[in-house]
Amino acid sequence: MSKPKVFGVSLSPFVRKLRAYLAEKGIDYDIESVMPGSDDADFRKMSPLGKVPAFSDDKVSISDSSVICAYLERENPDPPLYPNDAAAYARALWLEEWADTVLVAAAVVPFRERLLARSLFNRESDEDAVTQAIETKQPAAFDYLESQLSDSGYLVGDSITIADIAIATHFANLGYGGCSVGAERWPKLAAYAGDMLARPSFAALLAEEKQFIDRFAG
Repeated sequence: MSKPKVFGVSLSPFVRKLRAYLAEKGIDYDIESVMPGSDDADFRKMSPLGKVPAFSDDKVSISDSSVICAYLERENPDPPLYPNDAAAYARALWLEEWADTVLVAAAVVPFRERLLARSLFNRESDEDAVTQAIETKQPAAFDYLESQLSDSGYLVGDSITIADIAIATHFANLGYGGCSVGAERWPKLAAYAGDMLARPSFAALLAEEKQFIDRFAG
C-alpha cells in the first residue's frame, strides 16, 4: 500500500486545513508542491477546477478540502473529528462551510496584498482593499465566532472537530496579513485562535511555513 499524497502548498488555508486534519488523525502522507491553477495534466484530472488541495490514495483521486476530510473520516473513523450526534454534526458542517466561504473572505485580502502582491504578483499592495477587509469583513466574522465559542474551548462539544480545524486555519493567514484578534473586544476568540494554532497539528505546519515565507519574502 502506497502512502496517501496531498497536492498543494500549505500557505493555502485549505491545504493547511487538510494537513492539520491528517495530523490530528495520525495519518502519514507525502506532499507534492502544486500551485493553485496549475495546468499539470495529472493534477487537473484530480482537480478539474485547478484548486488545491487535491488528494490521492489507493482508492481515490479527489479534490476539495471538505470532500477529502469527509472521505478520510469514513476511512479512518478514530479518533473522530466529526461529531456522532446529528445536531452537533450539522453544526460542525455549517461552521466548516462558513469558514470556507465567509471567514476566508475576511482573511484572504490582507494575506494576498501584504504577503503575495509584490513577491508573487509583482505589484504594490492595495492597502485600500486591506482596510476595507479589516473594517468591514473582519469585525462581523469575529463577532460571530465570539458568540459561538463555549467554555469548552471548542466550537462543537468538548473536543476538537472539523469545525475547529476549518476555522483555525484562516487565523494563520490573518497573521500573515498582519492582522490579529483584539482581545479586548473578542477575548474568547483571541484565546481560542492562539490555543488552536499552538496545537502540534498546526504548530508544525506554521514552523514549516515560516521557513518558506522567509525564503519567499527574501
